[in-house]
Amino acid sequence: MTDHPTPPTTPALPYGTPDAPRLAVRGEARLDVDPEIARITVTVSARGTDRQTALTDLTHRNDLALTLLKSYGDAVENLETSSFTLTPQLTDKGRHERIRAYHGRVTLTATLNDFTALGELTTRLADLELTRVDGPWWALRPDSPAHRTARTQAVREAVQRAREYAEALGARLDALLEIADLGADDRPQQQSYALAARSAPAEPVAALDLEPRRQTVHAAVNARFTMTRPAL
Repeated sequence: MTDHPTPPTTPALPYGTPDAPRLAVRGEARLDVDPEIARITVTVSARGTDRQTALTDLTHRNDLALTLLKSYGDAVENLETSSFTLTPQLTDKGRHERIRAYHGRVTLTATLNDFTALGELTTRLADLELTRVDGPWWALRPDSPAHRTARTQAVREAVQRAREYAEALGARLDALLEIADLGADDRPQQQSYALAARSAPAEPVAALDLEPRRQTVHAAVNARFTMTRPAL
Protein backbone atom coordinates (compact mmCIF):
# COMPACT_ATOMS: atom_id res chain seq x y z
CA MET A 1 0.00 0.00 0.00
CA THR A 2 1.32 3.38 -0.98
CA ASP A 3 1.21 6.14 1.58
CA HIS A 4 -0.11 9.41 0.23
CA PRO A 5 1.43 12.48 1.83
CA THR A 6 -0.97 14.71 3.72
CA PRO A 7 -1.35 17.99 1.88
CA PRO A 8 -0.07 20.97 3.88
CA THR A 9 -2.68 22.93 5.75
CA THR A 10 -3.16 26.40 4.37
CA PRO A 11 -3.15 28.91 7.23
CA ALA A 12 -6.20 31.10 7.54
CA LEU A 13 -5.71 34.47 6.02
CA PRO A 14 -5.76 37.21 8.67
CA TYR A 15 -8.24 39.21 6.63
CA GLY A 16 -10.41 36.34 5.48
CA THR A 17 -11.11 35.50 1.85
CA PRO A 18 -12.94 37.22 -0.99
CA ASP A 19 -15.96 35.02 -0.28
CA ALA A 20 -15.78 35.47 3.50
CA PRO A 21 -14.11 38.77 4.38
CA ARG A 22 -13.30 39.47 7.98
CA LEU A 23 -14.63 42.53 9.76
CA ALA A 24 -13.12 43.95 12.97
CA VAL A 25 -14.93 46.55 15.06
CA ARG A 26 -14.86 48.06 18.51
CA GLY A 27 -17.86 48.58 20.75
CA GLU A 28 -17.96 50.92 23.74
CA ALA A 29 -20.43 52.02 26.39
CA ARG A 30 -20.17 54.70 29.06
CA LEU A 31 -22.80 55.06 31.78
CA ASP A 32 -23.28 57.64 34.53
CA VAL A 33 -24.97 56.00 37.52
CA ASP A 34 -25.63 56.80 41.16
CA PRO A 35 -23.07 55.46 43.65
CA GLU A 36 -23.95 52.47 45.82
CA ILE A 37 -21.51 52.92 48.71
CA ALA A 38 -19.42 55.63 50.35
CA ARG A 39 -16.21 55.19 52.32
CA ILE A 40 -14.85 57.42 55.05
CA THR A 41 -11.73 57.26 57.19
CA VAL A 42 -11.77 58.28 60.83
CA THR A 43 -8.50 59.08 62.59
CA VAL A 44 -8.37 59.50 66.37
CA SER A 45 -5.29 60.95 68.03
CA ALA A 46 -3.80 61.29 71.48
CA ARG A 47 -0.70 62.88 72.99
CA GLY A 48 0.78 62.35 76.41
CA THR A 49 4.00 62.99 78.27
CA ASP A 50 4.22 59.28 79.12
CA ARG A 51 3.35 56.15 77.16
CA GLN A 52 0.54 54.97 79.43
CA THR A 53 -1.32 58.28 79.34
CA ALA A 54 -1.17 58.43 75.55
CA LEU A 55 -2.38 54.83 75.24
CA THR A 56 -5.22 55.35 77.71
CA ASP A 57 -6.49 58.46 75.92
CA LEU A 58 -6.13 56.84 72.53
CA THR A 59 -8.03 53.73 73.62
CA HIS A 60 -10.84 55.85 75.05
CA ARG A 61 -11.23 57.95 71.88
CA ASN A 62 -11.04 54.87 69.65
CA ASP A 63 -13.82 53.23 71.71
CA LEU A 64 -15.99 56.33 71.37
CA ALA A 65 -15.57 56.39 67.59
CA LEU A 66 -16.25 52.65 67.26
CA THR A 67 -19.34 52.86 69.45
CA LEU A 68 -20.73 55.74 67.40
CA LEU A 69 -20.07 53.96 64.10
CA LYS A 70 -21.63 50.70 65.29
CA SER A 71 -24.70 52.53 66.57
CA TYR A 72 -25.75 53.10 62.93
CA GLY A 73 -26.35 49.37 62.47
CA ASP A 74 -26.75 48.12 58.90
CA ALA A 75 -26.05 51.58 57.45
CA VAL A 76 -22.37 50.83 58.15
CA GLU A 77 -21.72 47.93 55.80
CA ASN A 78 -18.10 47.38 56.77
CA LEU A 79 -15.87 48.66 59.57
CA GLU A 80 -12.19 47.93 60.05
CA THR A 81 -9.09 49.31 61.71
CA SER A 82 -6.69 50.43 59.00
CA SER A 83 -3.69 51.38 61.11
CA PHE A 84 -2.38 52.03 64.63
CA THR A 85 0.75 53.97 65.59
CA LEU A 86 2.31 55.11 68.86
CA THR A 87 5.38 57.25 68.26
CA PRO A 88 7.79 58.73 70.82
CA GLN A 89 8.79 62.33 70.16
CA LEU A 90 12.38 63.09 71.13
CA THR A 91 13.71 66.38 72.42
CA ASP A 92 15.34 68.58 69.80
CA LYS A 93 18.43 69.38 71.82
CA GLY A 94 20.80 67.50 74.07
CA ARG A 95 23.41 64.82 73.69
CA HIS A 96 21.16 62.08 75.04
CA GLU A 97 17.94 60.76 73.56
CA ARG A 98 15.10 61.92 75.74
CA ILE A 99 11.43 61.37 75.06
CA ARG A 100 9.39 64.54 75.33
CA ALA A 101 5.97 63.05 74.49
CA TYR A 102 4.15 60.16 72.84
CA HIS A 103 1.84 60.58 69.87
CA GLY A 104 -0.78 57.92 69.21
CA ARG A 105 -3.08 57.47 66.22
CA VAL A 106 -5.71 54.94 65.13
CA THR A 107 -7.34 55.05 61.69
CA LEU A 108 -10.70 53.40 61.02
CA THR A 109 -12.26 52.80 57.61
CA ALA A 110 -16.04 52.59 57.30
CA THR A 111 -18.19 51.72 54.29
CA LEU A 112 -21.76 53.04 54.31
CA ASN A 113 -24.71 52.18 52.09
CA ASP A 114 -27.16 54.68 53.59
CA PHE A 115 -26.36 58.17 52.34
CA THR A 116 -29.08 59.70 54.49
CA ALA A 117 -27.15 58.69 57.60
CA LEU A 118 -23.77 59.64 56.11
CA GLY A 119 -23.98 63.38 56.70
CA GLU A 120 -25.14 63.01 60.29
CA LEU A 121 -22.53 60.36 61.10
CA THR A 122 -19.59 62.32 59.67
CA THR A 123 -20.67 65.41 61.58
CA ARG A 124 -20.97 63.53 64.88
CA LEU A 125 -17.61 61.83 64.36
CA ALA A 126 -15.89 65.13 63.60
CA ASP A 127 -17.36 66.55 66.81
CA LEU A 128 -15.44 64.00 68.89
CA GLU A 129 -12.27 65.15 70.61
CA LEU A 130 -9.09 65.04 68.46
CA THR A 131 -10.84 63.11 65.70
CA ARG A 132 -10.41 63.69 61.98
CA VAL A 133 -12.79 62.50 59.25
CA ASP A 134 -11.79 62.20 55.57
CA GLY A 135 -14.06 61.39 52.65
CA PRO A 136 -16.48 60.42 51.43
CA TRP A 137 -15.21 58.38 48.52
CA TRP A 138 -18.20 57.33 46.41
CA ALA A 139 -18.11 53.99 44.57
CA LEU A 140 -20.00 51.07 43.09
CA ARG A 141 -19.78 47.53 44.39
CA PRO A 142 -17.65 45.15 42.27
CA ASP A 143 -20.77 43.11 41.42
CA SER A 144 -22.92 46.14 40.61
CA PRO A 145 -25.48 45.53 37.81
CA ALA A 146 -24.11 48.70 36.18
CA HIS A 147 -21.02 46.78 35.05
CA ARG A 148 -23.11 44.14 33.30
CA THR A 149 -25.27 46.80 31.67
CA ALA A 150 -22.19 48.58 30.30
CA ARG A 151 -20.68 45.36 28.95
CA THR A 152 -23.96 44.36 27.31
CA GLN A 153 -24.31 47.74 25.64
CA ALA A 154 -20.71 47.58 24.41
CA VAL A 155 -21.33 44.22 22.74
CA ARG A 156 -24.56 45.43 21.15
CA GLU A 157 -22.79 48.49 19.79
CA ALA A 158 -20.06 46.29 18.27
CA VAL A 159 -22.65 44.08 16.55
CA GLN A 160 -24.61 47.08 15.29
CA ARG A 161 -21.48 48.77 13.96
CA ALA A 162 -20.34 45.60 12.18
CA ARG A 163 -23.81 45.13 10.68
CA GLU A 164 -23.78 48.69 9.34
CA TYR A 165 -20.37 48.20 7.73
CA ALA A 166 -21.51 44.98 6.10
CA GLU A 167 -24.73 46.53 4.82
CA ALA A 168 -22.79 49.44 3.36
CA LEU A 169 -21.01 46.87 1.17
CA GLY A 170 -24.20 45.09 0.18
CA ALA A 171 -23.37 42.15 2.46
CA ARG A 172 -24.53 40.79 5.79
CA LEU A 173 -22.83 39.37 8.86
CA ASP A 174 -22.20 35.65 8.64
CA ALA A 175 -20.40 34.51 11.83
CA LEU A 176 -18.74 35.79 14.98
CA LEU A 177 -15.07 34.84 15.16
CA GLU A 178 -13.89 36.55 18.32
CA ILE A 179 -14.94 38.97 20.99
CA ALA A 180 -12.35 40.38 23.38
CA ASP A 181 -13.18 42.22 26.58
CA LEU A 182 -10.95 45.24 27.01
CA GLY A 183 -12.08 45.62 30.60
CA ALA A 184 -14.85 47.47 32.35
CA ASP A 185 -13.51 50.43 34.24
CA ASP A 186 -15.46 52.11 36.98
CA ARG A 187 -13.66 55.03 38.46
CA PRO A 188 -14.62 55.86 42.02
CA GLN A 189 -15.29 59.55 42.24
CA GLN A 190 -13.76 61.25 45.23
CA GLN A 191 -15.37 64.14 47.02
CA SER A 192 -13.16 64.57 50.01
CA TYR A 193 -13.77 66.57 53.15
CA ALA A 194 -11.30 66.77 56.00
CA LEU A 195 -13.09 67.49 59.24
CA ALA A 196 -11.01 68.12 62.31
CA ALA A 197 -12.88 67.98 65.58
CA ARG A 198 -12.69 70.57 68.28
CA SER A 199 -10.58 69.65 71.29
CA ALA A 200 -13.28 70.70 73.75
CA PRO A 201 -16.97 69.74 73.99
CA ALA A 202 -19.32 72.02 72.10
CA GLU A 203 -22.96 72.34 71.21
CA PRO A 204 -24.23 69.77 68.68
CA VAL A 205 -23.86 70.97 65.11
CA ALA A 206 -26.20 70.45 62.17
CA ALA A 207 -25.57 67.43 59.98
CA LEU A 208 -23.65 67.97 56.75
CA ASP A 209 -25.62 67.75 53.53
CA LEU A 210 -23.41 65.51 51.37
CA GLU A 211 -24.50 65.16 47.74
CA PRO A 212 -23.50 61.81 46.16
CA ARG A 213 -21.35 62.11 43.05
CA ARG A 214 -22.43 60.00 40.08
CA GLN A 215 -20.06 57.26 38.92
CA THR A 216 -18.79 56.65 35.40
CA VAL A 217 -18.78 53.03 34.22
CA HIS A 218 -16.95 52.26 30.98
CA ALA A 219 -16.79 49.02 28.99
CA ALA A 220 -15.18 48.25 25.64
CA VAL A 221 -14.86 45.17 23.44
CA ASN A 222 -13.12 44.25 20.19
CA ALA A 223 -15.13 41.95 17.94
CA ARG A 224 -14.30 40.11 14.72
CA PHE A 225 -16.87 38.76 12.27
CA THR A 226 -17.03 37.22 8.87
CA MET A 227 -19.51 38.54 6.36
CA THR A 228 -20.94 37.38 3.06
CA ARG A 229 -19.34 38.35 -0.22
CA PRO A 230 -19.74 42.10 -0.79
CA ALA A 231 -21.66 43.35 -3.79
CA LEU A 232 -18.97 45.58 -5.25
